[in-house]
Order: sequence, then structure tokens, then C-alpha cells
Amino acid sequence: MMLFPPLTKGRTLLILLLLLLLPVLRFTTFIRSAPGSGGDDVIFNFKGGVTFHQIARELAEKQIVASPLLFTLYGRLRGEDGKVKAGFYQLNDGMPPREILRKLVAGEVYLRPFVLPEGYSTYQAAELLGQRKLLDGKRFLASCRNPELLRKLDVPGESLEGYLVPGTYNLEPDMNEAGLVAAMAGQFFGSRLAKYGAQVKSSGNSWHEILTVASMIDKEAVAPAERPVIASVFRNRLAAGMRLQSDPTALYGVRAFSGKVTRADILTPSPYNTYHIPGLPPGPIGNPGDQALEAALNPARTPYLYFVAKKDGTHHFSTTLVEHNRAVATYLK
Repeated sequence: MMLFPPLTKGRTLLILLLLLLLPVLRFTTFIRSAPGSGGDDVIFNFKGGVTFHQIARELAEKQIVASPLLFTLYGRLRGEDGKVKAGFYQLNDGMPPREILRKLVAGEVYLRPFVLPEGYSTYQAAELLGQRKLLDGKRFLASCRNPELLRKLDVPGESLEGYLVPGTYNLEPDMNEAGLVAAMAGQFFGSRLAKYGAQVKSSGNSWHEILTVASMIDKEAVAPAERPVIASVFRNRLAAGMRLQSDPTALYGVRAFSGKVTRADILTPSPYNTYHIPGLPPGPIGNPGDQALEAALNPARTPYLYFVAKKDGTHHFSTTLVEHNRAVATYLK
């Protein structure tokens, strides 16, 4: 009894065809199928100048692709082996090779965005970084107070408070707290100096003074249109020799700013509390945005010396203490 029937010409051709198709089927399966279940993500840093085959080998070593040879072949067949963008990528073994190649060619790099809102202090920024588990808040504050960096940038005072430009910063996986602080301050000493330098010089005030006023405006103002009016109140009070009595200054460096200031806060002395000190505080109490800076440089011309918050986010402005007291009685019952 024959275990196998004799090979006919047709059967031989069929076997040869199958043998030829097997590599094609394996290759098709490779590019469409993920090698694993997509467990832990792996961060890769592909730098400029690295070859596509080196990328394939690194992916295979981390078990993100099953075969470096087939991945290299796939990239070359598509003509995309020379189109990979440098940068950090977050990949896992649950991605099929065609998805991995698409991400590499599209440059879908792995970045962690961090937004510093206008007016936020370095303390608030540190709290945000810690809450989002992006960076260590204490190390961020320490970097803001780095004496060597302050000397290098010629910043007066003990902190870069006010000199960090609000906006969105993309944190690469290897960026540390000092790197983020350098990026934020770099925006100030680059674009912001160029944009406002001439206005600050013609104002007769120092950058430190303008930033201090602007930071107070950002903390006080809710409605954008009121920023120049609030700036005028600060200017008028300084000209009259009056204390600024800005509520947010009572909280700076004491406790987190939540928008609400108590009588106990106002009565507590601190180097920044403008209810207790004459003139401006020793430095900014936050990092102002462009609108607050423009208001500090171009305050409105008004007779106002007082303002009190209404319940809709705007303020009532007054010229006399009698009028102000009536407004306080009305809006702060």
C-alpha cells in the first residue's frame, strides 16, 4: 500500500506554486499582524542619521516587530526606508508593522504637552506638573531658584517668577525640570524681549517692575477688557503714594491661590503683601501673559483708585473711598 500517491505533473506544479507562495503569505501575515498583545509601551529615540535596518533591529530587540529582516524589506518595498522622522516614539507589540512604519514616516513623535496658563505662578506650575505626573514639582521650583541660572540670565531676586512665558510646551521623555525651566525662560529672553523691549525701555520702568505689575493684573482681571483699567488703578495709587492693597499679593508664597482671599490673609504680613508694604512687591507673583504685559505698558487713563469684584467676574471701579465702601457693601455682602 502506497503512503503517498505518485507525483503527477499537475501535482508537482501545485507544490512548486505553494512553495513559492509561502514566503509571500508569511510576508503578508507579518505586515498585517501584531507580534503580541500590546502590553507595556516602549519609548524609542531614533536619532537623525540612523539607518532603517538599525531601527528594525532595535524594534526586534524590544520584541515590537517579529523580524528585523522582514521589517527592513517592507520599508524598502514601500520606498519609505529613508523617510523615517527622527524623534521619540511610543510603540508596543500590539501594533502591526504597517502601523509602526506609518507612525515613523508621519513623524508621530511621542510628546507630553504641558500648558502653563497665563498668570500662573511657579508654585501653581509645580503643582500642575506633579498632579499630571509629568515632572517633580519640588525639583521644578528648585530649578526656578537656581542661583547660577539667575546670575546667567541677570534676573534680579531669588526666582524666575514672571520670566516664564505662558503657553504650551511639549515635554520630550528625556526633558527634566531644569530643561523645562530653560525652555520657558528661553521664550522670554528670545521672543518676548524682542517684542516688548523698546516699549519697556521707553516706559521708564525696568522689566522687573513691568512684570510685577503685569502679574498682579493677571491675578486680578477676569474680563480681558478690564486689564488696562486695573493697570490704571495701580498706576494712580502708586502716583498718589497709596498702598496697592492687591488681594492676590497677600497669598503669594503663603498658600495656593484659589481666587478667594480672606480677611485673615490680608491681615497676615509678608514681603509681598501690598496691604502691609508700600509700593510694588519685591517681584512678580505669577507669570503674565501678553495681554497683561500690554496693559502694564499701556494703562488706561482713568481717575480710579479702587475696585471691587462683582459677582459676574467683572469689577466696580471707584474714584473715592466713600464710593468704594458703598460698592463693597453692595457686592461683598
